[in-house]
Amino acid sequence: MLGRAWTALVPDHVFDFWAERVSPTWSRRRPLARVVARETAADDTVTLVLAPNRHVRRPAPGQHLMVGAEVDGRLVRRSYSPSPLPGGRFAITVKAVPGGRLSDHLVRHARVGDVLAIGEPFGTLALPGDETPVLLLAGGSGITPLIALLRDQAARGSTRPITLAYWVRTPGEACFVDELGALAVGHPSLRVHIATTRATDPRFAQGRLDADTLAMLTGEGSAPHVIACGGAGFVAHARALCEPRAASFQAEAFSPPDALPGETGDAEVRLARSGTTLRVPRNQPLLAALEAAGLRPAHGCRMGICNTCACGKSAGITRDVLTGARDPEPATALRLCVNAAAGDLVLDL
Repeated sequence: MLGRAWTALVPDHVFDFWAERVSPTWSRRRPLARVVARETAADDTVTLVLAPNRHVRRPAPGQHLMVGAEVDGRLVRRSYSPSPLPGGRFAITVKAVPGGRLSDHLVRHARVGDVLAIGEPFGTLALPGDETPVLLLAGGSGITPLIALLRDQAARGSTRPITLAYWVRTPGEACFVDELGALAVGHPSLRVHIATTRATDPRFAQGRLDADTLAMLTGEGSAPHVIACGGAGFVAHARALCEPRAASFQAEAFSPPDALPGETGDAEVRLARSGTTLRVPRNQPLLAALEAAGLRPAHGCRMGICNTCACGKSAGITRDVLTGARDPEPATALRLCVNAAAGDLVLDL
């Protein structure tokens, strides 16, 4: 009793300071994970296997986690899609992207034994519950949440018809090639199509997602459920091609949305808490516009999923850059990364 009472009086930061000297992931409250393995997955891409502490909630296949590491003396967090592994561990696959402080750090410098900060799982990407065939469309790093779904289906012994189509620029950028081949051999209901867009390889097809490719992938059967993951442009193209003829369509874009076509000029944005007023481009997501103005709003995934950047909007019209829908109503959780100013705004920042 005395030991517990004494421990309760110790501040969290003091407790953690001494606990981490016994084990690097020991903490009273903080979700942490230790890197226990690393391997090259593709060009400029690594897979890190993480062993979490008891505060990390296990993600479901297809979900995302905020992962954080100290880079140049500052904690930097970004969103990654983990694959659950046996024994409570999970893996993340990280591609170094130009200007990506965390991705470059993890790919170039993360080593076995490093400890990473971990956030709560988020995201609703999942296979629908019926047995309708599924078409998975992956562009580049968009393969990571989809491989998690495929691994889960294989572990369950599912016989559901699934087609995965996966596009990369060059053969060296393709991840999980051997694993995907083995999954297709072991599960006849899975079909895998890998294509390159800039270089040829005898193992892969060549070309981009288009109407002819979609017809080849879906055949004459019933309309499939479609899940598309990739850059904003890839996802927008997949949506335009697939949504009208799909049983359902889900998508996640891992890059910031493109500028909105047809939107010109600036809008005035007043930040109510700070008293700052500035002008931002109407064709740019608010998060990017505020960052360009020298501000540092909290953010995470940059694709409208984690809600880290969400803030209140007390006045003004915004436009969802993913759907084009305008919203004139006040909001308690406006996602700055996927909304642009369609007129003057007042934000709770």
